[in-house]
Amino acid sequence: MLTLKNDYLTVKINPLGAELTSVVDNETQLEYMWQADKAYWGRHAPILFPIVGRLQDNQYRLGETTYYMTQHGFARDREFTVIDQTPTQVTLELTADDQSRALFPADFTLTVTFELIDHQLRFSADVFNPATTTLPFSIGAHPGFNVPLGDALADFTDYQVTVSPKKTYQRVPLVGPYSDSQHTEPLDLTQPLGLDHGLFAHDAQVLTLDSETAVMLSTPTNDHGVALTTTAPYLGIWSPYPKQAPFVCLEPWWGLADDVQATGELTTKVAIHHLAAQQHFQAAYQVTYF
Repeated sequence: MLTLKNDYLTVKINPLGAELTSVVDNETQLEYMWQADKAYWGRHAPILFPIVGRLQDNQYRLGETTYYMTQHGFARDREFTVIDQTPTQVTLELTADDQSRALFPADFTLTVTFELIDHQLRFSADVFNPATTTLPFSIGAHPGFNVPLGDALADFTDYQVTVSPKKTYQRVPLVGPYSDSQHTEPLDLTQPLGLDHGLFAHDAQVLTLDSETAVMLSTPTNDHGVALTTTAPYLGIWSPYPKQAPFVCLEPWWGLADDVQATGELTTKVAIHHLAAQQHFQAAYQVTYF
C-alpha cells in the first residue's frame, strides 16, 4: 500500500488498480472513503478504463472480431507500476500487454497521479496512444464516500448533494445497466438533492455536464463532507439499491455505458473518445475533504 501524508490528511493507494482506498483526517481520525465492505460493494474508488459502464452482453466488436469485457473495463484489476513518489504525490502507470490485448487489442499507456495539497487530493489521468492507429476508449473514476461522516447517529437521508452551477441539468436515464442517451430528462438542481436510497432504484443518477462542475456531499447536522470538482462531461451519483448501503459515489466520467440502441461496434459506442496516434488525453478531478 502506498501512503501520502501532509499536516492534514493521510492517503492510501493500492497499486492494484491504482485505487484510492483511504483518506483520513490526521486530527480527528475520520475516514472519508468507503472501506469496501463486500456485503454492499467490495471496492473503494476504482479507475474505469478502457470503458465506462457495461457493454451489451459484455462484448463489443472492433473490426471483424468480437471481444469480451466486463463492466468498467480491466484497469481496476491490474497492477500498476509506481514510476515516481514523494511524501505527497505518487504517479503510477499501466501499459498494454498480452493480457490486456486479449480483452482490448490496442496499445496504450495509462498514467495516473495523486497529489495531496493541504485538505485536497488531486487526481489526474493521462492516456497516451503510442500506436499508428486511432485508440477508441472511455475513462472514469468511481470514488465512494462514507455516509454518514463523523456522526454515527446521522442517517443517509440527512445528507445532500449540492451541484454548482445551480441549474437544471440533463439526466441520462438508465434502462437496466444501459444508457438511454436519446431520451435525456431534466433534473432540477437549483436546490440540493436530498439523498434517499430510493433515488437509486434505477441505478445511478447520470448528469450531463457542460462546464467545470463542483459537487458537494454534506449534511446540516455537522461540518464534515467532501467537495469534488471536475470538467468531466458526465457525473454519476450512485449507491447500491435495494441495499441500504452507508456510502455514496460521486463519479466523474469521460464516457457512458452502452446505449440501449448500441450496435456493438466500439468505434461508434456512445460517448467514446477517439485518440489519434501519438497523442495524449487528460482527465482530472479534485476532492476537498472537510
